[in-house]
Amino acid sequence: MVHDIEWLLNFAHLSPHILQGCGIYCIMEPQKQRAVLYPSVLIHFLEMTVKRIFLFVLTNIAVMAMISVVLRVTGLDRALGGQGGMGALLAASAVVGFAGSIISLLMSKKMAAMSVGAQIIDQPSNETEQWLVETVRRLATQANIGMPDVALYDSPDVNAFATGAFKNNALVAVSTGLLRSMNRDEAEAVLAHEITHVSNGDMVTMTLIQGVVNTFVFFLSRIIGSLVDGDREGRGGGLGYFAAVMISQIFLGFLASIIVMWFSRHREFRADAGGASLAGRQKMINALKRLQSAHEPEYTPEKVAALSISGKRGGVMRLFMTHPPLEERIARLEASVAQG
Repeated sequence: MVHDIEWLLNFAHLSPHILQGCGIYCIMEPQKQRAVLYPSVLIHFLEMTVKRIFLFVLTNIAVMAMISVVLRVTGLDRALGGQGGMGALLAASAVVGFAGSIISLLMSKKMAAMSVGAQIIDQPSNETEQWLVETVRRLATQANIGMPDVALYDSPDVNAFATGAFKNNALVAVSTGLLRSMNRDEAEAVLAHEITHVSNGDMVTMTLIQGVVNTFVFFLSRIIGSLVDGDREGRGGGLGYFAAVMISQIFLGFLASIIVMWFSRHREFRADAGGASLAGRQKMINALKRLQSAHEPEYTPEKVAALSISGKRGGVMRLFMTHPPLEERIARLEASVAQG
């Protein structure tokens, strides 16, 4: 029972890293966007925050319940108590490492839509929705994937995202803020960027990468714990073991995040290139410049600049960015134009 509690507590710590692999790709990092805190915006933000926390907790409960059942049925739960050797511990670590990522990916469409209040467009009710659906349909055909669900959500953020476990059953959602801020050519390029994420299978790829690094974080932290406070058979259980596991898991979790974020940034460059191929290179460049003007004020106070998406953030914090700085994404596309 002690070990059951111990691995559940450790999973609760590990779960934020697991859920990074849930397969939701945005054109921008939502948490880094500027917000004007008018009362209505603040109320909307608080409502969305409460909803996301509820969904996060619900997902974690589902994940932990599934892991408990799988470990108990397979007998791998004994490995968490130091029984069964390294092979059993590695197998148990893989169950814990991959379960959260896979479940989150499978639930990603519904979870993402619920978290932002996105409404799927079944029947377009106006000209803008009609254009949105037809544009996604055309881009999906060009990319040789099935027609994704198209959704619209009310938010001042200039953003869009794609998610889904399968190429032919994905979701592309766009904020009302993006449609208000961009012209049709720029919005088309953003949609092409998201469609490219789907066609490239980025959601599944990132889920697998996240599962692998989660597995080794969980596995290696317990090896370290056994070395610090374990018996001759490598079984832990004391306070020293528990403390060593927690500390090493935090440290290894940071290292794992760096690896995952590097892959994420790399795939953003690929999605930009794919968006340029589908919609036109200049449209993609103009869309990124529009995002840059929307999210980067001409003057950013020094204390705020460290939290900005502008790319002025440097040093260690750059390692944890999910998206490359916009100026780098623009420069890479412009360089490809010059070379072409």
